[in-house]
Amino acid sequence: MASKNFGRATLAALPFVLALIVGLVVHLTVQDRLPDRLAVHFNAGGSADRYTGITAYLLYGLGTLLVLGALWAVFAVNGKLYGRGRSWLIGGGFALAAFLGYLLITVLLVNVDAPEGGPADGFPLWHVAAAVGAGAVAWPIGALLSRLAPAPESPDGSDGGTEAGRERIALADGEVAGWARGIGAWWAPLAVLALLAAAVAVGRDLSWFAGAPLVVLALVIGTFCRPHVTVDRRGLTVSGLLPKPRLRVPLERMAGADSRRVNAFAEYGGWGYRVRPDRSGVITRSGEAIVVSLTSGREFAVTVDDSATGAALLNTLLDRQRAGR
Repeated sequence: MASKNFGRATLAALPFVLALIVGLVVHLTVQDRLPDRLAVHFNAGGSADRYTGITAYLLYGLGTLLVLGALWAVFAVNGKLYGRGRSWLIGGGFALAAFLGYLLITVLLVNVDAPEGGPADGFPLWHVAAAVGAGAVAWPIGALLSRLAPAPESPDGSDGGTEAGRERIALADGEVAGWARGIGAWWAPLAVLALLAAAVAVGRDLSWFAGAPLVVLALVIGTFCRPHVTVDRRGLTVSGLLPKPRLRVPLERMAGADSRRVNAFAEYGGWGYRVRPDRSGVITRSGEAIVVSLTSGREFAVTVDDSATGAALLNTLLDRQRAGR
């Protein structure tokens, strides 16, 4: 396990380390030709309008690459990333490192032999386009190399993903059962207030028509400030304060259900209603969740307390449906 984690972390951090090394080599090569103050910020016309010392620039630029490399390594080890998720993480890291590395190195180069007030030719804006191009080229390289990273083991390290390993709840013939839990989303009220404040600001400064979409989004999020999860003979239902909208996964679409811990950011890219290439779900936090395997091969997850009971009841109801009872 340790060697696999090391391999994933190394590959994730590799592009940032490479950018850092190239940046240091370039600096050592041209350091005798650099002014005491580097022009590090340029206006829309390419003229320098902000300066800093060489040491401060190196600490900022190389420190940024080190921090990002460490973050990507942590995501690669702790995030249970599979298939496209792993490809996006590694590819995105290569793209970001190439973009930032190009700009950091180019700023050094345009300052070579420059007078104290900054380079005479400024900072040609085509360098920004070139940095984007470097990122676009690096992305598929990283995505291809991601196949070399050892794949993580099953999310919970158990056999819960197999039919035999899934828990059930014993019910007598003809016995009816249901299960329901509330899932508090602490961030939802804050998001509603932030969106409403942004709508007021946009409406006052621009137009109320431009702020209207933010109000609509705030109302949608507001309906899920206190969502509920229900498991019954109809399947799995996630509803909010109002009758609509609601999400329902019928038993007919399910292959089975498991209870496991999920990582909101690493596996789903954030919080709320999330859609990824191989999974979707209502994710209000990192923690235990009901994860439903769909007959389409995808997964649907909802983070909720006592997820083991909800998942076990779903498997029992599925058994009943398959048996025609």
